[in-house]
Amino acid sequence: MNDASGPATFATTRWSVVLAAGAGDPGRARPALETLCAAYWFPLYADARRRGASRHRAEDVVQGFFAALLEKGWVGDADPARGRFRSFLLTAFRRFDAKEHERDVAAKRGGGRTALSLDFDDGESRFQAEGPAEREPDRAFERRWALTLLARALRRTCDAWASTGDPRTFAALVPFIGGPGDARPYAELAERLGTTEGAVKVAVHRLRVRYRENLRAEIRDTVADDAAVDDEMRHLREAVAE
Repeated sequence: MNDASGPATFATTRWSVVLAAGAGDPGRARPALETLCAAYWFPLYADARRRGASRHRAEDVVQGFFAALLEKGWVGDADPARGRFRSFLLTAFRRFDAKEHERDVAAKRGGGRTALSLDFDDGESRFQAEGPAEREPDRAFERRWALTLLARALRRTCDAWASTGDPRTFAALVPFIGGPGDARPYAELAERLGTTEGAVKVAVHRLRVRYRENLRAEIRDTVADDAAVDDEMRHLREAVAE
C-alpha cells in the first residue's frame, strides 16, 4: 500500500486493505485499522458523551471497543457495499456500547489488552468546547467526522509547509484557504509580508491546491475505492454547512 503521508494517487486505500484482509486474514488488517482508529476516535468519544455517558464511561467504552475491534476480527462483518469506514465504525461502536455493561467495560481497562494511545484530556476539552447539543446524535457524529478530516488535512498542509516555507507566512495565508478573499486583504497582507499582491495570490492558490490534495488523501483512506472520494467530498461540505 502506498504511503498516505502526502498527496498521491493510491492503488489502494487503508480501508480497502482492512476490508480485503478482514474476510481472510484479520492480522493483515491490523496496522491499517490501528491507524484509522487512532486518527478518528474522537467522533466516537463525543458520540458517547453526547448520548449521556460520563467522561470515565466514554473513555472506557472507546478503549474497550477498539481493543475488541482489533482483537476479534469484527472487520469481517463490515459491509463493502457501504464502503465507508465511518459508517462501519459508528454502527459497530453503538452495538458494542449497547451490549456492554459498565462494570464489564471497566474490567477490561488495562486488562492485558493493547490499548491505543488516545489523548482523552484533549478529547474532553474538544467536546466541552462544542457547547450544548444542537443536532441529533447521527448528524452530530457526521459533522465531527467532517471536522476531523478537515483538521487532519490542515495539519498535513502545515507540516508540509514547515519543511519548505516560513511559518509566519503560512499563519498569514491560512485564513484564505477556505474562501476567495478580496483585493483589499491581499494588498494588506502583501504589505505586511513585504511582497507583492500578485505573489500573495499565487501563494494562496498553491496553498489551496495543496490543502485540497491533502483533504482528498484523508478521505481516500476512509473509503473502499477512489471512486467514492468525490461523493465523500460533497457529503463533507454538507455536514460542515449544517
